Amino acid sequence: MKHWSIAIACLFICFYASSQNTGKGNLFIIGGGNRTPQLVSKLIETAKLNSKDHIAILPMSGAEPDTSFFYIKDDLEKACSNTIANLNFTPDKANNGVWLDSLKHAKLIFITGGDQSRFMKIVLHTPIYDAIHYAYNNGATVAGTSAGAAVMSKNMITGNQLLGDTSYSATFDKLWQKNIEFSEGLGLLDSAIIDQHFVVRSRYNRLISALAAFPKYECIGIDEATAIIVHNKTITVTGESQVMRFSKPKGLQIDSKGLIKFSDVQMSIYTSGDKFNLD
Repeated sequence: MKHWSIAIACLFICFYASSQNTGKGNLFIIGGGNRTPQLVSKLIETAKLNSKDHIAILPMSGAEPDTSFFYIKDDLEKACSNTIANLNFTPDKANNGVWLDSLKHAKLIFITGGDQSRFMKIVLHTPIYDAIHYAYNNGATVAGTSAGAAVMSKNMITGNQLLGDTSYSATFDKLWQKNIEFSEGLGLLDSAIIDQHFVVRSRYNRLISALAAFPKYECIGIDEATAIIVHNKTITVTGESQVMRFSKPKGLQIDSKGLIKFSDVQMSIYTSGDKFNLD
């Protein structure tokens, strides 16, 4: 009987652990725009860098990766004296052992802005992806801004509309079913979808479209110069503007014209210092 009790306890512990976010590190997700000295200082504080730790920059989202690296390096050097590595992976460097080792053992990983699809085309199903997860699960802080924010989700918003006028726009002009395109992201957040530049670009239609596509998910819009810090299931807001959260739509339906409708939704607006939990 004693052995059965031990076995059941072990099974419970394993089940509980598997049901939680197993990442031991933090996510520092910036909505894009200006990175104030205060925001960068908060990033360094969150990462808990010591003098021997190094920072890895992944600039592959940018059309000009070296330029993307230059600007974030300049910001970080004003806040810390740690070594900063430019790991501009390309398909032919995806198996570079030295770079992968540097990425795996970085205490802070920063993913720059640009085009999230460009980043994931290089990273998905490669050792780079595995190295990011290894670092995160071993205590690293993974940060990103703009496109680097979008990639945190398992189901990543690409920014493209699929119906009507499909030319790129800062926001969506319709609330139609199946109008929003997703692709696979890093999956560091597996039950939340992130949108960026949120308030300043009025991306409500885009995020509501995401909520209609994944009604059991948390849909989180982060404005510029603002970030969320994610540790396990707890989110803390920091920065100058706001974070908006949409979840739990009630009576979600699609009418005969393909238009989205629901009777109610949980919507919250947060500012710096506020905390909330992911369901």
